[in-house]
Amino acid sequence: MAVYTEVPQDEAAALLRELQLGELTALRGIQGGIENTNYFATTVLDGAETEHVLTVFERLGFEQLPYYLRLMKHLAQKGIPVPEPAANTRGEILHRLQGKPAAVVNKLAGHSELRPSVVHCEAVGAMLARMHLAGQDFAMQQPNLRGLAWWNETVPVVLPHLSDDQATLIRSELAYQNHVAAQPAFKALPHGPVHADLFRDNVMFDGDRLCGFFDFYFAGNDSWLFDLAVTLNDWCIFHGDEAADGLHDERRAHAMLASYQSVRPLTAAERQLLPAMLRAGALRFWLSRLWDWHLPREAAMLKPHDPGHFERVLRERVRQARDLADSLRDAGGVPA
Repeated sequence: MAVYTEVPQDEAAALLRELQLGELTALRGIQGGIENTNYFATTVLDGAETEHVLTVFERLGFEQLPYYLRLMKHLAQKGIPVPEPAANTRGEILHRLQGKPAAVVNKLAGHSELRPSVVHCEAVGAMLARMHLAGQDFAMQQPNLRGLAWWNETVPVVLPHLSDDQATLIRSELAYQNHVAAQPAFKALPHGPVHADLFRDNVMFDGDRLCGFFDFYFAGNDSWLFDLAVTLNDWCIFHGDEAADGLHDERRAHAMLASYQSVRPLTAAERQLLPAMLRAGALRFWLSRLWDWHLPREAAMLKPHDPGHFERVLRERVRQARDLADSLRDAGGVPA
């Protein structure tokens, strides 16, 4: 758990009253996540108890946050199950606590499914496609702040902390991704608002029923294919087992791709570039975990993710690029 900013209960209570959400009865830190300070806030209004999520933003500023919050409200109003930011009587959804930006959203039902089945992957694939289509007419623009430009800036910063073998891999992959990004096919990829961090712990299920996506604070405008690749790299990869950690799970990947394409079929360029984007997604999260591991910030409670997992994912994505293309063909992932 990461709590960078201790929020006094009376200050949180005043904000919740301003938002007409009732009287605060409990405030507790949320496990998971290393970017922001998050609390569950329980309120009572007209005798009914309701759960909310209170977030204090540690890296994002007042100028960046309207994009994320307005995107969530836009998607919620389009019927996508995402948390909807609470507004005060002036219609403002971005607030201030302890001198920092803050927001309050409704708490989604259900729990994270950390051992997803084919059924869970199908549900996520279809909802991700629906979300992409629902965001097409979102008017605000903001680049993916953890995209290629950030990779180029950050690789030199983490290089001193890597072994020679790791440094060779990360330099090689960064060069490859810059080459891919310069291609006309890449520039023609369908794009729009993306979640960019749709890991298993950012989706809620009640049994097999998908209750919603949350934690949009890495969102930005990017290729939809990159968003799909990031999702495949978490939901359709083996985790934890020492022998299999980081390996591709063909059955779950087929299910997610087929379900996504039942809503939004991939273009020819997307089918061609999917293996490259799977590598891009692995590089992005290996790099950010290296950053958090070697250059941590102070926090009351902080446990950064082990960067080794996404190093293994990247090595597998590079090693099996052609085999992976063959294995995904049946789901329409890439052409022969």
